Amino acid sequence: MRFVDLHQWMNADLASLRGKLTNGVVEMVPHERWHEQADGGGSTIAGLLFHLARHHDLAVNAVVRNHPTLFAAHRDALGLADAPNGVGLAEREDREWTARIAAEALLTYVDDVFTTTATWLDALGTMALDVEPNTPYRLTHQGLLDPDHFPWLYSMWQGKAVWWFVQWPVLGHGHTHTGEAVSIRNRFGLSPF
Repeated sequence: MRFVDLHQWMNADLASLRGKLTNGVVEMVPHERWHEQADGGGSTIAGLLFHLARHHDLAVNAVVRNHPTLFAAHRDALGLADAPNGVGLAEREDREWTARIAAEALLTYVDDVFTTTATWLDALGTMALDVEPNTPYRLTHQGLLDPDHFPWLYSMWQGKAVWWFVQWPVLGHGHTHTGEAVSIRNRFGLSPF
């Protein structure tokens, strides 16, 4: 019988997610189409990339690591200096804000989020996976969010251990929206298959 090392699996799945996003979407959809809605509605590639990076960043950096989000350092370059602190977190894209985001600045932010997480996760001890961070405090003080504006996020993330933050906001949520972006790519007629 062969056992799966959870830590190795998480590292491999993070690399796989990043590869699917890069090879299946970023490199295949021209940047000038990233703000275009497929079939005249729904999310855009830019909106999905920003949304999945925001959740990933908030979970790993603010909640788990108790650091400021990478978004705080990138928001000016993204054209979002005056955006609300919770921009990009809702499932429904707010095109008023995502329309401002240039592709290169977005790629820099997304890459920074994945690279920072990969570096952190690689060095993480397996015992740390069961630690339960003080999520409400960190969402407010590091994520700079107001619980009255995001009650769904506070309640969904409260009481969860580190492994859950890797398993859902980073990997599960990331794969979900990468699949959505691949669907948009296909509806643009850009499927390689």
